[in-house]
Amino acid sequence: MPSDEISPHRPDAAKMRAADTDREAVAERLRDATAEGRLSMDELEERLDAAFSAKTFADLEPIVEDLPETVSAPRRADEPLVLKAAGSNLRQTGYWVAPSEIVASTGMGNIKLDFTEAECPHKTMTVKVSAGMGNIVVVVPRGWEIQTQEMSAGMGNVVNRATDPPGQDSRLLRFSGNVTMGNLKIRYPSRFELAWKRRAAAKRQA
Repeated sequence: MPSDEISPHRPDAAKMRAADTDREAVAERLRDATAEGRLSMDELEERLDAAFSAKTFADLEPIVEDLPETVSAPRRADEPLVLKAAGSNLRQTGYWVAPSEIVASTGMGNIKLDFTEAECPHKTMTVKVSAGMGNIVVVVPRGWEIQTQEMSAGMGNVVNRATDPPGQDSRLLRFSGNVTMGNLKIRYPSRFELAWKRRAAAKRQA
């Protein structure tokens, strides 16, 4: 069984060793919660220290267990999605209908664009990126094809970690634009994110 398909309902799931991607995913959620006013800066610093020193899933779970998973409202498939984060954090997560064109623009803020629970009627989607000093994190399911050839970078970075071969029901996600001092990171969901989503879904159905 692939490491990112570990079930949170297995008795030994909490004992699984956390990877760097799991710790980074928790850190992203903590920063978003602080921007939403759910955590103070002191709480953020304390929880980040705990997240980056976590060894197992059991260490990570208490850090975010009192934070709700953000769920975005459904969107019309033919309506472009425009996300602009001047100095704040924006999250497009949970269930949403992904349009064929998305614009993601940051000043000093950050954007998280998560496709793992999205409805994606289009085989090809374009993400137009403009990252000033902020970061744009894009989370995609395994089996998607990612193209970043039309991206340019100044002092920032474009990092694509979603490099598995395309699957049978693949989607093509094309990125264009530039990053100045910020970063664009494309990745798969971490094991901890997958486990957390399954547990949140089970709670909603209970």
